[in-house]
Amino acid sequence: MEYTTLGDTGMTVSRICLGCMSFGDPDWRDWVLDEEAGTELVERAIELGVNFFDTANMYSDGASERVLGDALAEYDRDEFVVATKGYFRMREDDPNSGGLSRKAIQQELDNSLDRLGMETVDLYQTHRYDDDTPIEATVRALDEAVRDRKARYVGASSMWAHQFADALHTADRLGLERYATMQNHYNLLYREEEREMLPLCEREGIGVIPWSPLARGWLARPVDELDATTRGESEEHARRHPYLEGGGEEINARVEKLADEKGVKMAQIALAWLFEQDAVDAPIVGTTSVEHLEDAVEALDISLSASDMAYLEEPYEPVRVSGHE
Repeated sequence: MEYTTLGDTGMTVSRICLGCMSFGDPDWRDWVLDEEAGTELVERAIELGVNFFDTANMYSDGASERVLGDALAEYDRDEFVVATKGYFRMREDDPNSGGLSRKAIQQELDNSLDRLGMETVDLYQTHRYDDDTPIEATVRALDEAVRDRKARYVGASSMWAHQFADALHTADRLGLERYATMQNHYNLLYREEEREMLPLCEREGIGVIPWSPLARGWLARPVDELDATTRGESEEHARRHPYLEGGGEEINARVEKLADEKGVKMAQIALAWLFEQDAVDAPIVGTTSVEHLEDAVEALDISLSASDMAYLEEPYEPVRVSGHE
């Protein structure tokens, strides 16, 4: 395993963050693993040197946090960096169980900590931007969470660069805890973040931990095989996002060709490309199998030349769409 410093936090994290959206309750999504299988993945990740885990309160309606917390309870908690997120409404009949008001952040962070079985989470992230709550109110609530030692750092996920810049400026102006990380949508088929968000993060010392590094499966197999997995059959977001616009189909074909030439898997080429991005600290790798987790770790050893990188990137034509879904 390789390790890096997460932005300017000083925390050392594995170059791979294990995403835990696939843990919890199969009734929530067809492809979600039950507790036993999720625990097996966590244990294998630890054996491979992964020390960074990301979940969210809305994953399996909280079950993902419980699975992760129970799995890590068997180890020394201080050895791991645990991240969770809040924003989406947790209870249909309770509008204050979502959003980024002080009430929502305080109560839902407490609920997340209960499910995780922890007094403090290393990184608490706002899962989306809340248009209905002034950013000053959100930043103050996050600052209180750090001061109350319920979170060590705070991070954000999936917003426009101007919103993130405003949040950072607001925290600096008020002398409050600022966002330390950005969990954004970034991969070979969606590179909108290169336009503004990644330069902003590099300038501000923000740790970058992209989600969906395999573009919801579009970079893990040829285009005509997306339905080969349970998630591919049922993941409506994968079909709604225009991954194949802007040269996406050609990029998919080039990933397949380069993988064949190097004797590796398509997913490993896509991850290796991300590992080469200076702004990226640790892609969030979500998986439902130990084999795919092991493949991701092996991708750290794949070397891509400048010509390989140019070959993969050349067909891309930016499509300005929101990668926030």
